[in-house]
Parts: sequence; structure tokens; C-alpha cells
Amino acid sequence: MRPIRLTRYGIVLAFACSSLIGAGAQAPSADIQPPPPPPGGQRGAQPPAVPGRGGGGRGRGAIQVMTLASSAFADGAKIPAKNTQAGEEASPPLTWSGAPEGTASFVLVVHDVDTAIFPGAPGDDMLHWLLWNIPPTATSLPEHVPVASQLPDGTRQISATGPYYRGPGAAASGPLHHYVFELFALDAMLDVPAVGASPPQTRAAIAAAMAGHVRAKAAYVGLFKRD
Repeated sequence: MRPIRLTRYGIVLAFACSSLIGAGAQAPSADIQPPPPPPGGQRGAQPPAVPGRGGGGRGRGAIQVMTLASSAFADGAKIPAKNTQAGEEASPPLTWSGAPEGTASFVLVVHDVDTAIFPGAPGDDMLHWLLWNIPPTATSLPEHVPVASQLPDGTRQISATGPYYRGPGAAASGPLHHYVFELFALDAMLDVPAVGASPPQTRAAIAAAMAGHVRAKAAYVGLFKRD
């Protein structure tokens, strides 16, 4: 099980680069020390770049921080049974704010960082929900988003098992699992179909298409295991 830090932006730093597939890059070893600051002053802390590009989309500077929230559960709290495999498996309501000017679409990825599918490989965790081409005017997702490869507003969705939200389902016999909800504001739409490829292939294609286009990000964490 990988270590988890439950601060809102610590999750962003820990998982933003690997939440979709890792885009072919492993996380750096904890034994590798950062280079010393340049002469004449300290380096400012910068958010990590999305794989494939250093910094924000199209050279527009550092990636901004947005706010993501849910009325169903607090950040770092247990996800209600209604929103899990133990209940209705309804997607939780989500709201966000702070998207930068020039946002063309949003991507939302929900993954269980405590479930390794291919241990040690990039993007080795369980994909519970991936939505892309969410309209730039959107500031929320309702509870119980319907099953469909493409929604009426153009949003596309998949999970590890189909075109829908896959609720948390961690077993009662183990520890609480951490389900990370990550939202990305992009300066482009993504020309990635929701059908015709396996979920891992689609996840990889989206990660590749996002590279260089992330303008802002946010993260929210829910916990769950069956009673």
C-alpha cells in the first residue's frame, strides 16, 4: 500500500502526474534529493507538471489551484454507503470553483490509490470514474450521473467496468481505502472517443492528450470500506 497524505493539495502533488496512467513515467525515488536553489534566492514551490510538459498549458505559467467539494461528504471523510457498491452506487454531487480564464473543458478522474491492478506499473490503481470534455461553463456534477458513453452536454465517461461511475467497494476485512477525486481545467477539448478501446487504453489516450493543456487542478479525498 502506498503512503497517503490527506491534505487537499498534498494529494494534488502526490497524484496529479499519475492519476490517469502515469503517462509512462514513474514517480521519482524518495532517495533522490532535489537540486540546490539557484544563486541569489530560493526557488518558489511549483505544482508538478502533467507528464509530457513542464508547467501549464502552452507556456502560460504555473498550474493554478481550484476548489473541489461535495455536499455528500467532507474532504478526507468517509463516503456515504449511497455512493458506494454497498448502496445505490450513485455518483456523489460535486461542485468546483476557481477555473482560470480560457478554460475550454474539464477532466475528472476518480481512482482508488490503495488498489493496485499491476503493482509497480504507471497508472496501476483502480479507475472508478473518468469524465472528459466537461463543458467549460460547468461548475458542478449532479448526484447520480446517468449511465452513458456520452452525456447530452458532450461529456464522455468511462470506468474500469463501463460507461458509468463505479462506486467504492473496499472489503470490510481490510483498511479504509482512499478514493481521490481530481479535477483538471484544460485549455482544449480532447479528441478521444469513449468507445472502441479498453478503459486502460482510453485512460492512456486521455493522459497523452492532456499533456501541455492543464491550466488548473483540484483534489478531494473520500474514504471507504464495507461495514
